[in-house]
Amino acid sequence: MSETSKKPFIRRGAHQIAEVANGIIDPVLAKRAGISTALLGSWDEIAGEDFAECTRPEKIAWPRREPGTDSGYQAGTLTIACEGARALFLSHAQGELIGRINAFFGFPAIRQIRIVQKPVVQAPRHRPKPPPLKGEAARKLDEMMEGIDNDALRNAVTRLGTAVMQKKRTIRR
Repeated sequence: MSETSKKPFIRRGAHQIAEVANGIIDPVLAKRAGISTALLGSWDEIAGEDFAECTRPEKIAWPRREPGTDSGYQAGTLTIACEGARALFLSHAQGELIGRINAFFGFPAIRQIRIVQKPVVQAPRHRPKPPPLKGEAARKLDEMMEGIDNDALRNAVTRLGTAVMQKKRTIRR
């Protein structure tokens, strides 16, 4: 074999979107909340199956260093958003969770957890179904769908066509 066939494949100039996004988002998160995308991305494994769905790390507050003193490194306080009654269970398990978080960082980064009760998962907002088309728009949509035999496809195209061909709605705020 020639030497060129033994070389590994190297991407030149191509980067994964996640790498680029993390490079942009990490400095902002570090400055505003003291956390990284690595912590957010690994939260399900860190929190475990008991708390992964009902908790979310919000920020890490690092203690201020007094000017002129050599106090060294001090661990911070992690604020975790937790849903409702699960906060009580989380408060009982916070010692184990602090251990998992510190193991993730590889050093004692967190000394205590502050629990804030609030919704973690945003409920998806469903838009109301658009009213059926009337008059010329309904006739035009029916003409466009004459060649479609598959019922599932026909229903999907009807929903799409109805939404697209509706008159513009005003946005309520």
